[in-house]
Amino acid sequence: MGLSTEDLGTGGTGLPKTISPGNRVLKINYVELEEFKFIADSYHLMLHVESEPIEGFEGFMLDKNDESKGHYAGQIGRVKASQYAYADGETKTGIKIQRDRSILIFLQNLCKTLGINDWMTQQHNKHATIQDFVEAFNATAPIKDKYLEFCIAGKEYMGKTGYTNYDMWLPKAEKGKYAFGEIEDNKVLQYDESKHLKKLEVTNVKTFGDDEILSKKTTSNDFSLD
Repeated sequence: MGLSTEDLGTGGTGLPKTISPGNRVLKINYVELEEFKFIADSYHLMLHVESEPIEGFEGFMLDKNDESKGHYAGQIGRVKASQYAYADGETKTGIKIQRDRSILIFLQNLCKTLGINDWMTQQHNKHATIQDFVEAFNATAPIKDKYLEFCIAGKEYMGKTGYTNYDMWLPKAEKGKYAFGEIEDNKVLQYDESKHLKKLEVTNVKTFGDDEILSKKTTSNDFSLD
């Protein structure tokens, strides 16, 4: 078999095909619940995002098994709604945390920012599970080509090919600034590498995943309903 020249990671402009941490203008193509294996019945809410179209750029194929469907017009990425997985639990101060309610609050804030409050209101008592709700969001929420400004935080890691990749998430609100908002409305956090990026450290790995675990024994600062 010959060497493959498909999906090598950069578009025709030389830009990476994926986004990296920073302030970005993005649309959400769909959201996904991803199980977090370290805590039973916990999920990350993953946002599958895409940048605005880039002239002369050829992104990843829309369907890697069907080239006829074309390519993404912009850079893409997967961003966690929160650095920590959503799980049922209780803080040291006795605050009850409900997984599904926390996810719904995030989606409610997202809908408000996107200007689709009516859609969220119409979902009242329609869905038995959070899985059903997320499926309905992807199928019926009017999010197509609605762009927002995001502040993307993340952590560097070494990919299988030897290149630096990013585990990305939305940072917590701070001083009246939020991880996403309308473009140029001055309410979005300004990316600060010293606070929003965990640089790759070349050390011997002894533990895995500790910084992602949303423990039932953690402090209230590990929970954000912003």
